[in-house]
Amino acid sequence: MKLLVIEDELKLAEYLRKGLSEEGYVVDLAHNGIDGLHLASTGDYDLLVLDGMLPGIDGLAVLTALRQSKQTPVLMLTARVQVEDRVKGLQSGADDYLLKPFAFSELVARIQVLLRRANPVRADSEPIQLRLGELDVDLIRRKATRAGQRLDLTVKEFNLLSLMLRRQGEVISRTELAEQVWDMHFDSETNVVEVAVRRLRSKLDLPFERPLLHTVRGMGYVLEVRDT
Repeated sequence: MKLLVIEDELKLAEYLRKGLSEEGYVVDLAHNGIDGLHLASTGDYDLLVLDGMLPGIDGLAVLTALRQSKQTPVLMLTARVQVEDRVKGLQSGADDYLLKPFAFSELVARIQVLLRRANPVRADSEPIQLRLGELDVDLIRRKATRAGQRLDLTVKEFNLLSLMLRRQGEVISRTELAEQVWDMHFDSETNVVEVAVRRLRSKLDLPFERPLLHTVRGMGYVLEVRDT
């Protein structure tokens, strides 16, 4: 899922980008209200994390303008403790409020609730565990095991494995993997996909007798159990 964080405190914005990326989200940043409103209005985001006090256009003005065209879920961040300020934000179209300073775990929990509320069908149909042979992936705990052995995966490796496991048996091109996992339009001069696949294979397949991750020459990669 894709999130937009509109936050003018550069250190906090980068902290949120890094933390939410590690939770498996694709995250874009904007550091002022003008840029944030442009991205929110023209982009396709599942949720916005919006600071209430921004340069250019403040958070409430961004929210009011956005609600004229989109109903994207919005979690507002604020340092204002007065109830009246939060009420005004909710009346302007905010879906939830979080007071600064906040615990990152609470931010993630509130985001998950808003996303489930906005996509009830998707949330109900989304599996929480994926399995292929002796490979098990827990999407909630973000844990992968094979034959009971924990696989020590990076964030990108876990996201890559989860994507391929959701589409097991289907050949996925390098271009699509780059777009889905790295949120980038594929550059033929970049070998990021090959490097990531090689590292994933070293953890997923090399310690075990039967490989699961296969290269289909000229087409891409597929995750499946094959007869030896």
